[in-house]
Amino acid sequence: MRRPHLLTSLSLLILALALPVAAGDKRLLKMPVYVSSSLKALGTNASWLAEHVSKVSGGSLRIKLYDPGKLVPTREILQAVHAGHVDAGFTTAGYNTGVLGMKASIFSAVPFGPEAPEYLSWIYYGGGRTLWQTMYDKAKYQVHSIPCGILPPETSGWFPRPVDKPEDLKGLQMRFFGLGALIMEKLGVSTTLLPGAEVFPALEKGAIDATEFSMPSIDERLGLYKILKYNYYPGWHQPATLLEVIVNKEVWAGMSEQHRSLLEMGCKAATLDGFALGESLQFPAMKRNLEERGVHNRYWSPEMLAVFREKWHEVLSEQIDKDQDFKLIWDELQAFRKDYAVWSRWGFLPRPGTVREGGE
Repeated sequence: MRRPHLLTSLSLLILALALPVAAGDKRLLKMPVYVSSSLKALGTNASWLAEHVSKVSGGSLRIKLYDPGKLVPTREILQAVHAGHVDAGFTTAGYNTGVLGMKASIFSAVPFGPEAPEYLSWIYYGGGRTLWQTMYDKAKYQVHSIPCGILPPETSGWFPRPVDKPEDLKGLQMRFFGLGALIMEKLGVSTTLLPGAEVFPALEKGAIDATEFSMPSIDERLGLYKILKYNYYPGWHQPATLLEVIVNKEVWAGMSEQHRSLLEMGCKAATLDGFALGESLQFPAMKRNLEERGVHNRYWSPEMLAVFREKWHEVLSEQIDKDQDFKLIWDELQAFRKDYAVWSRWGFLPRPGTVREGGE
């Protein structure tokens, strides 16, 4: 099935920006990516960007993608771009908490946080992007950050058996991402952050008992349903997930104004296309899991969601006390969300279908 062309007007605008580029102004960006570019609506944001940037620039700006491990390991993309070993990288800030602190996760995914429209509003028009770049600058990383994707909600875990109460989590070994991992650890889960290619082998070998990774369509590609049969929703830990392109600052400074504008606008277009594609792919995967594979799609009980939220408040308090920059960024996001709530409370119908009386 052909993908719908949702972005005609944006593509035309990109083309208009690209036309003035001088014939001799050619640039190739070598760009490792944090997940396989074959993972539709997760890795394909990067390949969509590369394809369309080249097309609308007439080939004067090209991006060569390198799948995880081909050039640098997934969690070393930031350091490689900073050092100039590669021109740019396609990643998510939450993979860099080891060097940036947990504040980086605020620019990746926030438990019980904003969904995609609110998140993007804060990033582009509420000061979020400035704070994002400032985080890199204060840490002395020589990178220019461009928001370049946002994912629909993820599932919040695949488990070998039902999880009806907090005690059912205790003792599990689980792959988990970002701030959500700190919440799970408070409930007795031992967490590790594995790249996508390592999740299924770790389950097969018994190195982990459970996992979360991404949206249903991506989890399907990883084959998680072959081992684990209890898939939990909603994605309280990642209601939306931001992606980014980071460009070495010297490379960025050496690019023409037209190429810089093209990359910025291309990322905005890739964000829209990737989000629309992601939303379209989830219900077929969920139906296949339920009807063909014996997977139980389960919605967390109100009691369990309350426990996760309670532990989130504990994690949040600890991070605020530990890192003043975390507090600064968090306070700015919360101020925006308080104002946004005026609009969201009055502007939208209650979302149908999300009230569960229990179970599946």
